[in-house]
Amino acid sequence: MMTEEKKQYYRELLARWLDELLADEKNSVRGFAELKDGSPDLIDQASLDSDTDFAFRIRERESRLISKIKEALERLDEGTFGICEECGDEILEGRLMARPITTRCIRCKRRQEAQERLRGL
Repeated sequence: MMTEEKKQYYRELLARWLDELLADEKNSVRGFAELKDGSPDLIDQASLDSDTDFAFRIRERESRLISKIKEALERLDEGTFGICEECGDEILEGRLMARPITTRCIRCKRRQEAQERLRGL
């Protein structure tokens, strides 16, 4: 069972992480607006398009991470944080420290990854 002190530690850790990502998100939006160049040089324009595409993919990954952090904070509020959603066992402290947004214990995560490899995902 997770102590209140540990719950508070993870709540603060996740909140800081979320704040950093949200701040980066605001800067990214400003950066995308500045990227519009309209350069007549095709090579410059292709490079800009490639950079923009890369930045959007990073932004998309960060957006999914933001959702996972919010879900972890909700699990803290509900009392299910640190409990494997698959088997119901407690997730070990080392795993939570390495990946505080995790929803599976290491055994269930490995099983999931093995099944995905078998299916070719």
